[in-house]
Amino acid sequence: MNLLNRNRVNRNLVNRHARMVLAMLFVAALSTVAGSARAATLPIQQVTGASGIEAWLVEDHSLPIVTLRFAFAGGAALDAPGKEGTAAMTAALLDEGAGPHDGIAFHRQLDELAVELSFTAGHDEFNGSLRVLKLNLAPTAELLRLALMEPHFAAEPIERIRADTIAMLARQERNPRSLAGRLWMRDAFEHHPYGKNAAGSAATVAAVAHADFAGFASRQFQRSRLVIGAVGAVTAGELSALVDQVFGTLPQGDPPGDQPRRQTGGADVVISQANPPERGALIVSRTAVPQSAVTFGQAGPKRDDPDWYAALVLNEILGGGGFRGRLMKEIREKRGLAYGVSTELVPYRHAGLILGSVATENGRVAESIGLIRQEWQRMREEGPTEAELRDAQTYLTGSFPLGLDSTRRIAGLLVRMQVDRLGVDYLDRRAGLIGAVTLEEARAVARRLFDPTRLSFAVVGDPANLQPTRPAQDAPN
Repeated sequence: MNLLNRNRVNRNLVNRHARMVLAMLFVAALSTVAGSARAATLPIQQVTGASGIEAWLVEDHSLPIVTLRFAFAGGAALDAPGKEGTAAMTAALLDEGAGPHDGIAFHRQLDELAVELSFTAGHDEFNGSLRVLKLNLAPTAELLRLALMEPHFAAEPIERIRADTIAMLARQERNPRSLAGRLWMRDAFEHHPYGKNAAGSAATVAAVAHADFAGFASRQFQRSRLVIGAVGAVTAGELSALVDQVFGTLPQGDPPGDQPRRQTGGADVVISQANPPERGALIVSRTAVPQSAVTFGQAGPKRDDPDWYAALVLNEILGGGGFRGRLMKEIREKRGLAYGVSTELVPYRHAGLILGSVATENGRVAESIGLIRQEWQRMREEGPTEAELRDAQTYLTGSFPLGLDSTRRIAGLLVRMQVDRLGVDYLDRRAGLIGAVTLEEARAVARRLFDPTRLSFAVVGDPANLQPTRPAQDAPN
């Protein structure tokens, strides 16, 4: 075993121990921080550093752990055409060497400090997550600062991450559920960045070079695009200093309110608003599998839509998980066509969607699609019953605090509230906003929102008696 591989193995072993240390403390923390979150509204503090950067904090000293999550506006949708995958690979490379540390030394530092550090890139945001013992917070903050300000993007890790990404994309190509989702998005957003796989394709990943990673980091890591959420054993004063240490030397960047821009043909271009086609489609990608995977959906509300809460309640009635939703009752409970079927509201920055998925044996795909269309039409024509409305409101209100079962999720919620501009008092208002949806309002929104003629289906499998209305594009990226 060569030195590089041996160091990787040792790094993985030590990192596993670090995760075990954090995990033991973290499990105990669930009954404290998360438990108090379920019992009462989270006490959110708005903390501003000397740099002017703001962070939202839920302070709890029950255990010596600090969780920090942050997001920069602008993610994979900003990848240059032909360089899709840049943001995702940048996220994978930030901890592969920074400042005075090469990749092995950087990871050794993380391991010795028992740090969990990760970066991810969605279409609309570039995200970071940090969890660390309180006593190691200061040196860990410096490592995070270096990762953001002085990443190496060295040749060896670039080629290793490139190879890993291409292998992951090849695995996706063999996954019918993943393919159905990508096929639906490509059909709905063919000429928009949302129609591209955030991870890129084998061809575009092969085209990304060192200058692309460095350029993405320098353009995107700006204070004006940053939101931060923190949970755990840190005071407002300590968090203020931490924010300044980690993020204070980032460039200010664009004026507040300016849209992040992608580089296209050497020019900076604002990403346009997007909507799926007005006319729904049925597209089929034939492959020899016993079950077909189906993604279905249509245009939906964005997060700032005034009808958002009515749509949220309607979606729960139609496509709620378990056996709550109409689709589950019709497709699984009554007919046994699928193990599960569900829908969700997907609010991108530049588009809103209602998306659902189901997997069923090839011979009964047409029947499942017919039932989905039927329930879409019934929701449009009849809307919910009073009992359905009341039950959905009760579930959405009561289940929400149960999802706050980790400091990471609470910190993520703080970030999401800022990204969506919900206000620091959102948790005090959420139940009232859901409860205020009337039967008349819900029925009116159902008539406006749900339209079976706009409902599109992407099927990957070998379904019987199913005639596509549009050809599937090969190898969606």
